[in-house]
Amino acid sequence: MPQDPTERRVVVTGVPRRTRRTRRTSGYYRPRTEIDEQTTLGHTYVRSLMRSQLRTALVVFAVLVLLVGPLPLVFAAMPDGASPEWAVLGFCVYPPLVLLARWYVRRVERNEKDFVRLVEDR
Repeated sequence: MPQDPTERRVVVTGVPRRTRRTRRTSGYYRPRTEIDEQTTLGHTYVRSLMRSQLRTALVVFAVLVLLVGPLPLVFAAMPDGASPEWAVLGFCVYPPLVLLARWYVRRVERNEKDFVRLVEDR
């Protein structure tokens, strides 16, 4: 069977310009894949993150209720002539609220960072 002289094979030699690293999936554990494919294990990972975030929010809410909740009772117990409500709200409540908000943001970011560290490749 004669070959047509116009059909020649061209062999290209040299280093490929782009190489893509591939990892074998056998024996390789990838939590990110579990989350993306919405498997039971991935659902468990996401649920653990949501629980830790909810726990943090509930702690902040409890502290907020304990800090601000009794204030109407304190204001009602004061005599009519004294009116330190604005002073109490401005100077006694505001700084702890700011500190509480800072703690909340740091804790939530730490939870997310821990989750990303768990999910990312090691």
